[in-house]
Amino acid sequence: MRRAFSETLFKLASENPRVAFITGDLGFQVFDQFEKAFPQRYINVGVAEAQMVYVAAGMASEGWSPIAYSIASFATARPFEQLRFCVAYPNLSVVLVGAGRGYTYGTSGVSHHAVDDLALMTALPNMRVVIPGDPGEIEQLLPQVMAAKGPAYFTVGRYGEPRYNAEEPAVLGKARLLRPGKSVAILTTGEMANESLKAYEILKSVGMTPLLYQFHTVKPLDTQTLDAISQRVAAIVVVEEHLPSGGLFSAIASWRATADTGVKLMRLGPPDRFALGAVQQQELRRRLGIDGASIAEFCKTLWRKL
Repeated sequence: MRRAFSETLFKLASENPRVAFITGDLGFQVFDQFEKAFPQRYINVGVAEAQMVYVAAGMASEGWSPIAYSIASFATARPFEQLRFCVAYPNLSVVLVGAGRGYTYGTSGVSHHAVDDLALMTALPNMRVVIPGDPGEIEQLLPQVMAAKGPAYFTVGRYGEPRYNAEEPAVLGKARLLRPGKSVAILTTGEMANESLKAYEILKSVGMTPLLYQFHTVKPLDTQTLDAISQRVAAIVVVEEHLPSGGLFSAIASWRATADTGVKLMRLGPPDRFALGAVQQQELRRRLGIDGASIAEFCKTLWRKL
């Protein structure tokens, strides 16, 4: 995903001389092409996330299109006050990019875990929150985010994430149908889409075909599609790599509280506690029941009860 991001960023900068990239001392070798081609638009502020946001806000106020980039946990939590008052409050067009959200940096411990980033960013007025799931969604959604007015939080994974096919293109603000199905809907965001696709293939092999949607845009939430989904299935399972509060499940639960529907709503995701130790992301997903096999087992049990 990071290669797709760097290549898409380079393309956007080639087309628009007002695109600038601001990094918090990250991305060496990943953005070498950008730095060489546009040295005056490549700004490394060092390990100083608050300063990174100040610079981005100042440039946006002068008509630039800045992208500020850091590890997701550092990009969101450390400069939260600056994001609140310098970016969200004046509604400036700054794109904040968080690299490696969720448990991507699982072995680096709690300081690097970003399982509260959506809660922080969705809490900010005016902030659009976009969580792509594969390189293709990076390529499709980043230009749309850059073209939109106002601030946005955008995430990228690491390297090697597989691309997936979908029934629909990725459109900013609209949930994306990955696989058609019935009875049960699996709703995901970010790289949980790939785990859910693994679950889909397992379920399909035993004659179960859940409806699978990717909510790459968490804010604003596509409630129109949720309304349509609730008329087609008996149960919705939200799969997320985020704490229970403030993520995709919270947003969908808020919709469910006022929606005219009797659809069941369930969640698969981390509990409300820190994940201690230096544990790899895939192992954490297995322990938390959000890897492909675990998602499939949960849906099998649910399917038989419907």
